Amino acid sequence: INAEYGGAFKGRMETWDLERADAPVYSVKAHNEIINCIDGVGGLGIGVGAPEIVTGSRDGTVKVWDVRQEKDPVALMQPKEGETKRDCWAVAFGNAYTESERVVAAGYDNGDIKMFDLRTMSVRWETNINNGICGLQFDRRDILMNKLVATTLESKFHTFDVRTHHKTQGYPSVVEKAHKSTIWGVRHLPQNRDVYMTLGGNGSICLWKYNYPKERTKTDSNGDDMGLAGTVEQVQNVVLGTQPISGFDWSPDKEGLCVCSGFDQTVRVCIVTRLKSL
Repeated sequence: INAEYGGAFKGRMETWDLERADAPVYSVKAHNEIINCIDGVGGLGIGVGAPEIVTGSRDGTVKVWDVRQEKDPVALMQPKEGETKRDCWAVAFGNAYTESERVVAAGYDNGDIKMFDLRTMSVRWETNINNGICGLQFDRRDILMNKLVATTLESKFHTFDVRTHHKTQGYPSVVEKAHKSTIWGVRHLPQNRDVYMTLGGNGSICLWKYNYPKERTKTDSNGDDMGLAGTVEQVQNVVLGTQPISGFDWSPDKEGLCVCSGFDQTVRVCIVTRLKSL
């Protein structure tokens, strides 16, 4: 089926069949407070394995749902007893390249990023980048982890090379400033995973190109491999309005065709040309 999913203010998550929209095909009280963020993987050839949905909430929990199972999540990530509950603002699936491999990245209001390994049910990596995480996206959900982009408050976004993990340095990253405002999200071009758009709180969108270094790894003094970050260049930017651009998506079929929405309650259809030259 052609389906969409969404989360509500009161914590309910629903999935709808777009061809039969009279009632949801799946509905669950997912959280005790507002659902801030949601992502999906599996089904329709997007990622290997079960079709799953991940939700993040103000209640501090991240939950993974299999719509073939009623009521209970298949995975639950929550603060340990005694830990401060943080508002989860962003979630993203990645690493879904085999039947068993899959991770969820979650971003929080205090700048924490946590990567949960759904195979081992453990925290695979965590860091803090000092500003609230407004958006997260892997460059592809259905490949061996390659890059992860995190957008934040105060005009910054971080591009992590997540191919090589170092036991003390973690994943390398490059930081850029843009939009002169909160960066609400990021979306990678389906036809080229090294090209992505960031969404500005000042009503602008910016197109970026990631360039890999000559060598993606080096050996440290202990003989361990550590990753090396590349560089990011701005290709284009345009101001579409005076209110934040809060939603964006690329067409998977027509390269450069995209749609975005903003706080001004306007939906805009745009076209980005000359992408093949990047």
